[in-house]
Amino acid sequence: MKAFLAGIGIGLGLGILFAPMSGEETRNNLTERANDLADQARDVVDQGKEKVRSGLKAVRGGAERVVNVGSERATGTEGAV
Repeated sequence: MKAFLAGIGIGLGLGILFAPMSGEETRNNLTERANDLADQARDVVDQGKEKVRSGLKAVRGGAERVVNVGSERATGTEGAV
């Protein structure tokens, strides 16, 4: 993913540098595009964090179930009401 984002950044940068615009326009355009790329990168990171949180929650839930079943079996309270 990093290589993909780097490739996009390089391609955009080269395209802007060779486009017929004034220096100020080019700088403004580069700044805008850099901000867009930064926003996209933040979104990707946020999505990754959410996937990790979700995975950890699932693992914790599974571990709690295993612990509960194990303690029930150890105390002989399986299926007791």
